[in-house]
Amino acid sequence: MSGSVTGMPKLILRTEGLVIFAAACLTYSKFGAGWMWFAIFFLVPDLSMFGYLLGKKTGAAIYNAGHSLMGPIGCLVVGQYIGHAEVLSAGLIWIAHVGFDRFAGYGLKYAAGFGFTHLGLKGRDKKRNEVAV
Repeated sequence: MSGSVTGMPKLILRTEGLVIFAAACLTYSKFGAGWMWFAIFFLVPDLSMFGYLLGKKTGAAIYNAGHSLMGPIGCLVVGQYIGHAEVLSAGLIWIAHVGFDRFAGYGLKYAAGFGFTHLGLKGRDKKRNEVAV
């Protein structure tokens, strides 16, 4: 698939995801709101998948908004600025989710469909591509 990362850069990006996940978890453990809240909110960014009910292009845009680091880093900045530990915790959980997804190979989406990511094909789209080749 054109536009997806392969080889060493893909390995680096996935390893970077693991480091992001570990760093967010370690930081959360120092001043987070407790692991129960972490577990409850860890999958919240995946609600952005429902954007695909509005079509592939809109779905990809909504999913990418929920799985980019811009939102959670914004939470960290705002949480620090206004002095709210809850906002900081939310940002750390969100960052941990993004890092975990990248480590698992779930990248940002292309408008071609849910399985078309910057880290390669996933799911049914990968299987279809393997059969076609």
